[in-house]
Amino acid sequence: MSSPASAARRTPAPGAGTGVAGGPASAAATGTTVHFTQAARLLSREARRRGLVAPGFRCPPRVVGVQRTLRRHASGAVVAVQVRGRPWGAVVADMIEGVVVANRLVPPAADRLRTELWEAIGLEWPADLSRVA
Repeated sequence: MSSPASAARRTPAPGAGTGVAGGPASAAATGTTVHFTQAARLLSREARRRGLVAPGFRCPPRVVGVQRTLRRHASGAVVAVQVRGRPWGAVVADMIEGVVVANRLVPPAADRLRTELWEAIGLEWPADLSRVA
C-alpha cells in the first residue's frame, strides 16, 4: 500500500503534459464527458472573468447529425457539442467558438478571445484527469 506522500508525488501538476486542451494526451485523442465538464467550467469562468456571457454547455446536441448547435434564450445561450467519436481538439474548438458566437463578438475582439481561451485551456489543464481526480 502506498503512502499519501508517494501518491502526491505521482500526481501531475496542473498544466503538466503535452496534450492540447489537456485531458487526452493529444488533440487527435477523443475526450470524455468528464473532460467536457471540466472544459465547460473553465471556459465559463474565463468568460465571466472577462465580463462576457458564459453560455451553458451540454452534450450531445439535440439535432441529430450535427456536431455543434447554439440556442439563444433571454438570459444567454446554450452551446451543445458532440463529444463522442470526435478528436478532443475539435470538441474544444467548438466550445470556444460557442463562447465567441454567444457573445456576438467580431474581430479583433473575437480573435483575441479565442487566443485567450486556448491559452487558458492549455495552461490550466492536467495531462491525465483520472490521476488527479
